[in-house]
This record gives sequence, structure tokens and C-alpha cells, in this order.
Amino acid sequence: MGTSSVSKFLTLFLMVLIVGSKLIHCTVTYDKKAIIIDGQRRILISGSIHYPRSTPDMWEDLVQKAKDGGLDVIDTYVFWNVHEPSPGNYNFEGRFDLVRFIKTVQKGGLYVHLRIGPYVCAEWNFGGFPVWLKYVPGISFRTDNGPFKAAMQGFTQKIVQMMKDERLFQSQGGPIIFSQIENEYGPESRAFGAAGHSYINWAAQMAVGLKTGVPWVMCKEDDAPDPVINTCNGFYCDAFSPNKPYKPTMWTEAWSGWFTEFGGAFHHRPVQDLAFAVARFIQKGGSFVNYYMYHGGTNFGRSAGGPFITTSYDYDAPIDEYGLIREPKYGHLKELHRAIKLCEHELVSSDPTITLLGTYQQAHVFSSGKRSCSAFLANYHTQSAARVMFNNMHYVLPPWSISILPDCRNVVFNTAKVGVQTSHVQMLPTGSRFFSWESYDEDISSLGASSRMTALGLMEQINVTRDTTDYLWYITSVNINPSESFLRGGQWPTLTVESAGHALHVFINGQFSGMLFKTTFIVVTNMNFIIWLMSALPVTITGSAFGTRENREFTFTGPVNLRAGTNRIALLSIAVGLPNVGVHYETWKTGILGPVMLHGLNQGNKDLTWQQWSYQVGLKGEAMNLVSPNRASSVDWIQGSLATRQQPLKWYKAYFDAPGGNEPLALDMRSMGKGQVWINGQSIGRYWLSYAKGDCSSCGYSGTFRPPKCQLGCGQPTQRWYHVPRSWLKPKQNLLVIFEELGGDASKISLVKRSTTSVCADAFEHHPTIENYNTESNGESERNLHQAKVHLRCAPGQSISAINFASFGTPTGTCGSFQEGTCHAPNSHSVVEKKCIGRESCMVAISNSNFGADPCPSKLKKLSVEAVCSTVSDTTQPNTRR
Repeated sequence: MGTSSVSKFLTLFLMVLIVGSKLIHCTVTYDKKAIIIDGQRRILISGSIHYPRSTPDMWEDLVQKAKDGGLDVIDTYVFWNVHEPSPGNYNFEGRFDLVRFIKTVQKGGLYVHLRIGPYVCAEWNFGGFPVWLKYVPGISFRTDNGPFKAAMQGFTQKIVQMMKDERLFQSQGGPIIFSQIENEYGPESRAFGAAGHSYINWAAQMAVGLKTGVPWVMCKEDDAPDPVINTCNGFYCDAFSPNKPYKPTMWTEAWSGWFTEFGGAFHHRPVQDLAFAVARFIQKGGSFVNYYMYHGGTNFGRSAGGPFITTSYDYDAPIDEYGLIREPKYGHLKELHRAIKLCEHELVSSDPTITLLGTYQQAHVFSSGKRSCSAFLANYHTQSAARVMFNNMHYVLPPWSISILPDCRNVVFNTAKVGVQTSHVQMLPTGSRFFSWESYDEDISSLGASSRMTALGLMEQINVTRDTTDYLWYITSVNINPSESFLRGGQWPTLTVESAGHALHVFINGQFSGMLFKTTFIVVTNMNFIIWLMSALPVTITGSAFGTRENREFTFTGPVNLRAGTNRIALLSIAVGLPNVGVHYETWKTGILGPVMLHGLNQGNKDLTWQQWSYQVGLKGEAMNLVSPNRASSVDWIQGSLATRQQPLKWYKAYFDAPGGNEPLALDMRSMGKGQVWINGQSIGRYWLSYAKGDCSSCGYSGTFRPPKCQLGCGQPTQRWYHVPRSWLKPKQNLLVIFEELGGDASKISLVKRSTTSVCADAFEHHPTIENYNTESNGESERNLHQAKVHLRCAPGQSISAINFASFGTPTGTCGSFQEGTCHAPNSHSVVEKKCIGRESCMVAISNSNFGADPCPSKLKKLSVEAVCSTVSDTTQPNTRR
């Protein structure tokens, strides 16, 4: 090797060392303006994606979509109960592979906010705490309690050490730029007083002592001690300030929608309001915003909390439960993020100067130099647009909106003006057929016969089951004297059962009390003689009762068909997720706590509460593991037409082949009642055909948002479709197992695919877009007012197969109901067809020249388009125009 070659090698080696040193010794600090990464203040946009609520096969795509949407950071909780299901036994496999998830985010080029907690809330079962923690002697959750602090510290240290071992903190060259200890402690802090204050100081000191090299945060905890940063959660956080002037203003949960509970409506948060809230926070000096959720996902298995939280955790997020982009929410926020980033230098370098532009209007101006200026123009009026003067120029601000001007002159984004497409998705048949339906009746004839647990009186459910199952049988007996009047045609006795939650099914002598048979006498006259017929006619009476998320406690009241002698009463109590929020929620009760009373006997009422009760944990089918492909054939299933006979407490199984394509899949469970479902041994989750109650009358974007404001789906099943991850399927012979509590028609279950069927665009000429904004090398900016465009994009693997509507002029209506206005360019349809047909995506300029002539020179025009999306191989896609 020559001298020149050696010199080049040494130079290259030194460069590698320098670059490597920079990668390894990254620093994350903060000041009053922002989080500082390697000496640079950053405006950071983040989104929550919870790894257990999706599958590893989805993670890379979700991260890429988040990055494409303008995110810098992925935020996730750490879920203690899935990682340590029993003391000292850990699980970090499959959906629970936290390290793999973080490395996937790192591979995608994004940072991570790791919210260790370990309390998470999150509508997650027991708030993320393992149930065994409740039974540690002397424990009291989330307060100055020795056993709790020891367990919490042990798990936190476990997670931090895992991250250090994998070199995942930014101080080690990894993606984790800060972490969270505790979670939304404010209400508990006030309730616990001095003990709460002492606990939160201990938690902060413990976390900082782990020396991760990155900052720690506490959300909704005003007393977060230094150096921990206190942060805000909520629908709006523009009124929030950190507890010290040298801490940055951070919003750890900007709620993109809201969770759904069985029996409730779907909560939709208009993107105009969400964008307004974020812009309002940024203009106030905020530097970190995290969308909770950016992808909500699915509460697989029994992970949903609440109780009564649905299996779907869609949250109206920018990426829907199935991993598809939700438009216009995703696209409009993407444009918001790009607009904010254009202002980043000014935002992190100066404090805003606030100027009144009117009674409800303000300008927030950030200026870091003579030619460096960005402005946010706000109109807080909820009904009226405003014409304001700023920098000697006029601007029109829609109600409840903010315009962003990166150069204090040109508007590149307004929160209320949505110019991106709207996508319509539908559940379509896959063509996959379920075959070989079979059923198995849950054995209730031997209940209590082999029970190993008996007690005088009623026991709390979770104390018995330890949450290993949703189900607990309470079994007792009652003797009925043959002289009782109801046995001779009188009114049946009434059973009342008071339960602490969450659902209850009543069985009398092995029969569901929801269908009783009452003896009647029918007189038939035939010529000269009378025939008396005794008939047993069904009398339908509900044998079940349910609580709600707001009122877990409920009372069952119903007539019961008893006979002379000994009668067995079997009460099946069902948990629908454990509570996840509330002061000392670990002490809240579940199950039948009584009293249990029989009314209407000859001697009056009979109290069964303190009789001897037997208990059976779970179902016989669970004990036999009927959901496993290896054990599903261990019992004699009933085949043929009898398999779909509707009755309660019934297991069903069938097989199916995986459909082709790559669209997300779901089970349509509208023909069933309530229960659980598994595919190839993996739990899809709880299902329940509970109909949504609420007020779905109207929804406007302006004005303060709260969950009751914009509800959808009233009168429909709260959840009808249940996500089936494709990664759980084999090409052939997939096993579907269902446990039905109430009775349903399994033969009508279908496998459907979630597909984008149409896309729409609706934008005015001169619509402010970032593509129209350019900054010249000399610092001057310019904006071309005549190049507004509409963009249409189908899902990957699809193309635009038809144009249902196109009008350049003054069209009216919304996506799916567009109508031509008084002004219309006749060639609108042909121009759009030429640009778009046969393509996955297309772009059409909103300009007179593009349509040949100005159809109405004196009017402000817009272009409205509705296009049909079809899979590339599908030439028979139906017209979706409604």
C-alpha cells in the first residue's frame, strides 16, 4: 500500500470515528423554548401508536405512514400487565416485543417517546397494572406505599435496563429522546394530599436516578419536581404553561377523537377543530404536540378496560384501526405539520408578539431577525368569518380558524379550509366461505358438582378468578315446598340479583331463564264434544342484565320457573374489562355481591345471599382449551343444521381459507349476540351486538369540542366488524372458534375486506397550499396564486376506474352528494377523466386554462370531483354514487 493510499485510509478512518462519535454521544436537553437535540431546538410533532394494539407485520407500514404524515416522534406506553403476567415471569414476544417495535421506529427514521408509567390508563385492562399486583400484601396503588413503590421501581428498572442493553436511548445513539414516569397523576395527587406529594417526588427522583441521559416528563401533574417536565393532556392545551419558566411547553396527549364503549356512539372529532387546537397551541409557544391516538388499533384478547370499552380502539385517528389512512384527517394534518415546520426557526428563536386584529381576532408574530418573520392569524368567533388587516394586507379568516403565514405575508394553510381528499371506505365481501360449521353446548348440567370452592355468602369476582377469565359461576340451591301457590297456576316468583358488574346470565335448573314455558289450557270444540289440551307455550323473558361504563352496578329482576323440591340457581357473572382510571380503582368490586332475593313465596321473601354458594371459575370450554387448533377436536361437536341452532352458552367452530389480496380483513358479527372469538387460537377479542345510544343530530367543526358533540352511528351496533390480522392466517384451513353467550346465527357470519371505494376532492381556486409557497435563496418568498390543485389517490393496489362527478365552477354538496351549480365548465368530466383514469393517483390544476375557459369570470370557482377506486384486477367495481 502506497503513502497516498495510507493517507486516504487514515483520513477516512478519522472521519468514521468523528461521525461515529457524534452518533453515539447524542444529547437531549431542554430550555423554555423547546426540546434541544444535539444543540438544536426542535418543534416536534408526535403520534401515539401502541404496539400491543397492532401486529408486528403492521408496524413498519404504520411508522412509514406516520413519517409521511409529517411526524417526528412515535409515542407509546409500556404495558406492564402483558410483560409481567405473573411475578418475575416476563413476556416480550410477538405483539409485546417492545424492543422490536422501537427498532422499527428507529429504522423508519423517527424518534421515540417511551411512556413507561407504569400506570397507563389508556382504556386498557386494569390501567396496565398486572392483577397480581393487587394481591401483594399491604399494597396501595399510586401513593406513598412501600410495596407499591418497590414493585413499580422494579418494573421501571427492568424496562430502562432493556433499553440501555439495546442502546436505544438517544444518549447512546438510539431513538428514545425522552421518557415518562407516572401518568395523569393530578387527580390522585389532590386526593392523596401529602402522601401523593411524597410519592410523586419519590417517582421523579427514582426515574432521574436511572441515568438514561434523556429528559423525563410527567403529564397532568402540575407539581412535577425538577428536572422533570410537566406536560398537558386534553382536547385543547393553549391555556397550559409549565410549572417553571425554564421548561418547554409540551402537549403529550392531543386527543384526536375519543374511545368507544359498548352501547355508545362513535365519537368523531372534525379535523378542522383538531388542526385549530394544534395551531393555537403552537402560536402560544408550544413546541411538542403528540396526537393521542395517531393509530388507535385493536384491543385484542381481553385487553380492553373501562369496563365496557369496545374491542375496536379506532379513536377516529388519522390512521384507522386497520392501518388505512383516514382522509381528510391525515392529509389536512400533514399540511398543518408542513406549515408549522416552515415557521420552525422563528418559533424556537423568539417569543410571540400578540396584536389584536378585532374583537375575536389576534395575530401572533414570531420574529428572529430583520427578514425573519412568521405569523399566526386567529379568529376565535364560532360563527362569523372575519376580514382583518395585517401588515397592510387584508386577510379573510373563517370562523374558529387560524391562518399560518411563514413569511408574515402569504397564507400557506388555514385550519378550517380542507383542500385534501376525502376517502370513503366500505366493508366488502371477500368471497371466503366458512365451511364445516359445528357446535358444542357449554356443559352446565354438572355445575357445582365438582366445585372445589364453596363459601357461605357471595365472593367478589376478581378475588376468585384473578382475572384469568371473564366468567365466574355462582351456584346455590333453594327448596320449594309443594304447597307453594305458584305451582298451582299462580304467578311465578321473582328473583332479584344485585351485581357490582358487569353482566349476568341467569340459569334455573340448567335452563336459561330468558325462555320460560308456561302451562296453558286450550279448549277445542269438535261437534258434540270438547277436547282439553295442555300446552307448554314459550314466554320470552330476559334472563340477562348488564351494567354500563357509567353505572357498573345493576340489578337483575325477573320471574323464575321453579319446581317443587330442590332447584339449582346458577348465575353466570361476566366481567367486560377491568377499570383503568379512578382513585384506588384497584379496590373497586366486580361480580355478584348481593343481596340475592326470591320474592313471591307463600312465606314472603327468601334471602339467598348468605346461603352456601359454590363457585366455578371460567367455562368448561375454556378449561378444555377448545379455541386451540390442537384441542378443538377433543370433544364431540354437533355437525350439520343443528350446529347453527340459536341458544345461549354455545361454542361454534368452522374453517375457512384466507382470501387473496392485501386489504385488511374483519369478521361481520351482526348475526351474533355477545361473546368472544378466536382465529387459529389467537383471540380477536370480545364482541357484543349492543346498539348505540346518543345524539347524532348534527356536527359542526366550530366551537369547543367535547365527546358528545359529534356522534355517529346512533341506532346501529356500536361495533359490528372485528379486525382479523392477515398475519394470523394460513393459506388454508384457518380455525374460527366462537363462544356465544346469548344466542346467535353463526351461519350468517362473514369475512369482509376493508376497501377504499371512492375518493373525493373539493377545493377552491387560490386555495392556500404549501406547494404554492417558495422561499428564494435571498430570503424573499413568493406565492403563485393560480396553481391550486386537487390530488386524488386510491389505496395501494388500486386505480381510479371511473369519475362519478366532476365540476369546475360553483358545485354544491359534499362527497357522495355533489351537484352542479349555476356555473359549470362543460368539459369538467372529460378533463378529469383524461388526467386520472387508470392511475393510482392524479393531480388536476384548478385553473381556467386547464378547463379551456372561465365559465363564470365574476365568481370564485372551485373544483369538486368524486372518483371510483377499484383493485387493479377488478373490472366490475360497482358504481358507488349514493
